[in-house]
Amino acid sequence: MSVVHTIEGTGAPAASLFTPLKVRAITLRNRIAVSPMCQYSAEDGFAGDWHLVHLGSRAVGGASLVLMEATAVEPRGRISPADTGIWKDEHIDPLSRIARFLRAHGAAAGIQLAHAGRKASTPPPWQGGGVIAPEAGGWQPVAPSPIPFQPGGPAPCELSIPEIGAIVDAFRSAAVRAAQAGFQVAEIHAAHGYLIHQFLSPLSNRRTDEYGGSFEHRVRFALEVIRAVRSAWPETLPLFLRISATDWVEGGWDLDQSVELSRRVRELGVDLIDCSSGGASPEQRIALAPGYQVPFAERIRRETGILTGAVGLITTAEQAAEIVRCGQADLVLLARQFLRDPYFPLHAARELDEHVDPPVQYLRAFTK
Repeated sequence: MSVVHTIEGTGAPAASLFTPLKVRAITLRNRIAVSPMCQYSAEDGFAGDWHLVHLGSRAVGGASLVLMEATAVEPRGRISPADTGIWKDEHIDPLSRIARFLRAHGAAAGIQLAHAGRKASTPPPWQGGGVIAPEAGGWQPVAPSPIPFQPGGPAPCELSIPEIGAIVDAFRSAAVRAAQAGFQVAEIHAAHGYLIHQFLSPLSNRRTDEYGGSFEHRVRFALEVIRAVRSAWPETLPLFLRISATDWVEGGWDLDQSVELSRRVRELGVDLIDCSSGGASPEQRIALAPGYQVPFAERIRRETGILTGAVGLITTAEQAAEIVRCGQADLVLLARQFLRDPYFPLHAARELDEHVDPPVQYLRAFTK
């Protein structure tokens, strides 16, 4: 049974974890979403049966939005050779199969568009760290500046201005393909030390041209990508932006800059800021605790008026419900917890005494 609360200090009614959320023409059935999680299980960028079952089971389990993993807009933008891609039309059909299944089972189908930049050409995590050399099947990573992610590692190639423009075009083309594949939410990956974040952070961007130096110049690439994707993405469909709200390193990208960026991207048609953190530097010092990134989502939401998503060590139904009930975020995105429990929303509904309809095939397991 739903209980009506108000957000302290506003008098406004607060949502429950199972209150639908309308974003443009899409209505999410609840506030629980599957965060993008790389599976390192593709060949030549093609999604396969693993991706269908992995993502599809979370839709069956009651998630309102299932976001596909970081999907590369060009081959050199993959984190590893086993990443999914959306850089060619041939990728559309297997992605369509996934999006169609997600929609058929009540979840909005989302996809994260990404470019790894200097953090590309690495093996899957279970094969150890390091960089895959070109002669071993890897490739030359690119970045705003020729600064390696790991001290002593190989330096990426600094992108020229024409190359930057070509990557912006690759994001635009990827958005077109994502719409053709039937996805309903597109998320631009500007977090975790990947290419867009590399331009944002002074730790990785030492350029002296119009793409580096001042805040105005460091956000230029991000804004160009957003404009390109928004121009190609249907007006009726939501556009999300994932950011690292802070680098957790002194002198790096920080929350104040994230607030200002959020103000600007809202004007460009971004509908929700997916608030993560870190990834730009191995020197980061993260204060890990349950819900440790929620304050980022709360402040951005409060100061800019844009919708936000909270992510990071959110593991229980009551914790997730409290985030939404208190107005700290509009959406809760779970990652590891969904790996442990693909049916988290169905279990959370029972725990919170909320009514949801499980798939008819599973009714016998969810009736009292």
